[in-house]
Amino acid sequence: MNNLLLKLLSDLQIGEKARIQSFHEESRTALRLQEMGLLPGTEIEMIRKASTTGPIEIKARGIRLTLRLEDAALINVAND
Repeated sequence: MNNLLLKLLSDLQIGEKARIQSFHEESRTALRLQEMGLLPGTEIEMIRKASTTGPIEIKARGIRLTLRLEDAALINVAND
C-alpha cells in the first residue's frame, strides 16, 4: 500500500510538482477551482510565489493559473 504524505498546494516550493488528491473543505471556492480544471489526479507545478501572503502561480494542464494563497490552501496535494 502506498501511503501518500498530503500537504497543501500553498505549501509547495517553487519548481516542486505534485498531484491534486482532494479538497480540504467543500465550498463554493473549491467548486470554482474544480470548474477551472483543478481536479483530483491533476499534476501541478509551483511556478512562482509573490510573498508569504500574496498570490501564487501554478502550471496545470499546460496552462498557468494565478491563485490566491487562501484558495490554494483548500487543495490537498501529494508528490508522486
